[in-house]
Amino acid sequence: MSAREEILAEVRRALGTAAGGQGTGWESRAARRADIGLAGSDLGPDQLLGLFVERVGDYRAEVSRCAEAEVSTTIARALGGAAAVVAPEFPWPVAGGVADRGQSAAELDQIAAVVTMATVGIATTGTIVLDHGPAQGRRALSLVPDLHVCVVRREQVVFGVPQAMECVDPRHPLTWISGPSATSDIELTRVEGVHGPRTLHVIVVG
Repeated sequence: MSAREEILAEVRRALGTAAGGQGTGWESRAARRADIGLAGSDLGPDQLLGLFVERVGDYRAEVSRCAEAEVSTTIARALGGAAAVVAPEFPWPVAGGVADRGQSAAELDQIAAVVTMATVGIATTGTIVLDHGPAQGRRALSLVPDLHVCVVRREQVVFGVPQAMECVDPRHPLTWISGPSATSDIELTRVEGVHGPRTLHVIVVG
């Protein structure tokens, strides 16, 4: 096999299109996320979650923790009475929620907030990963509104980036978010909300 054929075979395997129709098995790996999540660390489940919450806060994101039964009220507090909220196929009721109708960027700019789920949370970096499935919506939804409220379940938190890659489908677009959108000039003056939401509120369930 030539080098070219080897490279193409690896690409096909990663995309789940290798001969015989066998995929990468990401679905089964994601199903045993609890085992994957702690791989590469000596942390227990509670320590892993604590590290994730700490690192998310380090990026100046707001963090709330709640039980399953408290998700709706916790979301309402995080939204702070936002008048217009887009929540794509979200599993909990969201006050003021509007459906994604393919609004343009200009129309989305008039919407105060978006509420999504996450696919994975990474403890070591405080990063949330979206693969833009039904409960996350298209990428523009999480980039244009000024407030992004993202719900992460306890079992979705993994230790590091290698473990996160085990739980995402490489065929999907991925958005990696570490804190609110921010940049700084040569004098290190921080400005938030330049390339995305000015405020990120992560709700950890469990």
